[in-house]
Amino acid sequence: MNANLQLGRIAGIRIGVNWSWLIVFALIVWTLESAVFPDQDPHLSHAAYVAMAVVAAFAFFASLLLHELGHAIEARRQGMEIEGITLWLFGGVAQFKGMFPRASAEFKIAIAGPLVSLALGLAFSLLAWGTQLTASVDGVLAWLGYINLTLLVFNMLPALPLDGGRVLRSALWYFKRDFRSATEIAASISRGFAYLLIGAGLFLFIFQSSFSGAWLAFIGWFLLQAATAEARYVAVREALGGVRVRDLMVRDPVTVPVDLTLGRFMDEIAWPHRHTTYPVVDDGHVVGLLPFRRVAEIPRAEWDEHTVRERMVPREHVPMLTEDEEAADALVELGGADVRRGIVLDGDRLVGFLSLSDVARALEIRQSRLSRR
Repeated sequence: MNANLQLGRIAGIRIGVNWSWLIVFALIVWTLESAVFPDQDPHLSHAAYVAMAVVAAFAFFASLLLHELGHAIEARRQGMEIEGITLWLFGGVAQFKGMFPRASAEFKIAIAGPLVSLALGLAFSLLAWGTQLTASVDGVLAWLGYINLTLLVFNMLPALPLDGGRVLRSALWYFKRDFRSATEIAASISRGFAYLLIGAGLFLFIFQSSFSGAWLAFIGWFLLQAATAEARYVAVREALGGVRVRDLMVRDPVTVPVDLTLGRFMDEIAWPHRHTTYPVVDDGHVVGLLPFRRVAEIPRAEWDEHTVRERMVPREHVPMLTEDEEAADALVELGGADVRRGIVLDGDRLVGFLSLSDVARALEIRQSRLSRR
């Protein structure tokens, strides 16, 4: 899940927001302002409902962020590397690198988030019940308590990639001693739940004329896709077992100075070295990637008026890989990036370049060999 806007870091963990988060934020504000809070406290002003809705929406996403931080901090305790946390359409996702080291680690990481939601739900509910504050404040607190506990229940459904699905898989992994088998069983159960949600949602939407049914069916569809992707990822990881970035990368790639004009780039680099993408450097440090297509978008007559810096993809939007990184992890990172290519570094030194097609080609060969066995 790509973060379109970087918010900063908490405890060293990168926090970002995907554009789809704005959709849910707007829907929550509209629903709270137009229906939930007026029904809950009918004597307040419209301005009060709007203010309550905005505050509640921001507090809700702060709760989601704390939930994901629970996962991330526990994952770090278990020795896993954290790429970051992204808020998006379905709330939030903590992104990890590599496999869970053992079943108990996956269980602890999976349960950490729900425990945070439980604590938040109880705290908000107790504050709303036990304090004598204004009606608007009590209304916001009561809703936050309700929504955190509701999300806790939903998250604990035994369906991947929900927390309950990961708890289920960790238990299956512990007893079966086989991660792939545990994933396949958990994914099958998840698909069953997904079809149930889709069916129930369509029934409500068609026969009860309930818009919430369409939302329920959409969630079921998302779970169906996610469970299938989870099983596929494990199969891919097994096929690429033992393969690392260093085995697939292009070593010592042709680089481009950042302040070179596009005209000089074409004459001095592109014609002698015909590649689709070039790492861009500034005083020896990698600052981005230059896809050839972004140069081709500029009319030839204007090449001398533009520099590489203007047309490159900045470093923050390019996957940064290491030689020791597993190819399966690199595949996920490259697939989630718009540029579909990554830079391989040793510290801050450029040592290689890797494209999604390089990893996909290796995967195809490995899968072909496995199928012939």
